[in-house]
Amino acid sequence: MATYSFNEKAIASAVEAAQRSHQESQENSVANLQVNHGNCMLVGAECIDVTVENHKVCVNLPLGFGKHCFSIPTSIADGASGKACISLCTTWGVPTGVRITITILGVTVISQSFGKC
Repeated sequence: MATYSFNEKAIASAVEAAQRSHQESQENSVANLQVNHGNCMLVGAECIDVTVENHKVCVNLPLGFGKHCFSIPTSIADGASGKACISLCTTWGVPTGVRITITILGVTVISQSFGKC
């Protein structure tokens, strides 16, 4: 069974974007004397092509969350193509978790978070 992986550069770019957004938010808060209460942010990193095998899709999650295989409903045939998209959950610009969304034939069949999201 194939195990899909996300591009490390795409993950690093998402982390960098979260850090920049946090920094800009802090600068705006200081300039406007406001307190930013919305410190959690979800940053999309990448979508990759996947194929259903044995009614599963397996992916390696970044940031040390490891390999996970997700069971796909049996109504979806083996060999069906789809997308696995990863987003990083961040707090104060620091990654705290990941969210994986698997879409097959245009329908979201899995959406799961790992860590703090």
